[in-house]
Amino acid sequence: MRTRDPFTAVPLERIQNRILVVRRRKVLLDADLAALYGVETRVLNQAVKRNLERFPNDFMFRLSANELTAWRSHFVMSNSGAKMSLRRAPFAFTEHGALMAATVLNSPTAVQASLHVVRAFVRLRQFLLAHAAIARKLEEHESKPSAQDNAIVQVMNAIRQLMTPIEQPKRRPIGFITPESARGD
Repeated sequence: MRTRDPFTAVPLERIQNRILVVRRRKVLLDADLAALYGVETRVLNQAVKRNLERFPNDFMFRLSANELTAWRSHFVMSNSGAKMSLRRAPFAFTEHGALMAATVLNSPTAVQASLHVVRAFVRLRQFLLAHAAIARKLEEHESKPSAQDNAIVQVMNAIRQLMTPIEQPKRRPIGFITPESARGD
C-alpha cells in the first residue's frame, strides 16, 4: 500500500516562486529551503556546516553584502539594524545543493520535499528553454527578410512618395503687374 504524499498540498508553483536568480544561477535561500524541508533554518544551516565538504561553491554560497541589500530592497525587508533582521547573509542553494541538503538532513520529510524541489527546478528550466527557442525563431525571422517583408517596404516607399507634396512651377500672376510688385517689394 502506497502512503499518501505529504507534499501534494505544496504546489510546484509555490516552490517555483521561491526560486531566485543570483549570480546567474537559479537558487533557493536557506530559509525557504528549510521551510520546504520542514525544519528550522538554523537546523538546516547546522547540518550544512557539519558537512561543508559536500557543498562546493557550485552547490551553495553565501549572499554578498550587495546581493543581500538588493534582496532586502526587492522584497521590502526590514532594515539591517532592526531586532528581527538577519544576523548573517543567507545561504543560496542551487538545485544540486538543495538535493545535498536533503541528504544531510536525512529525514523522510526532507527526502520527499527534495523530489518536489527538483521537479520545480526542472519545470523552470523547461520554461526558460521554451522561451529561448521562441526568441531565437523571432531573431531568425527578423534577420531574413522575406518576399512579403520586401513587398511591405515597397508599399511603404510608394505611400511616402505619394505623400510628398509636388512643387508647382511658378506661374505668372494674373492681372496688372508693376515692375515693383513683380520683384516682391
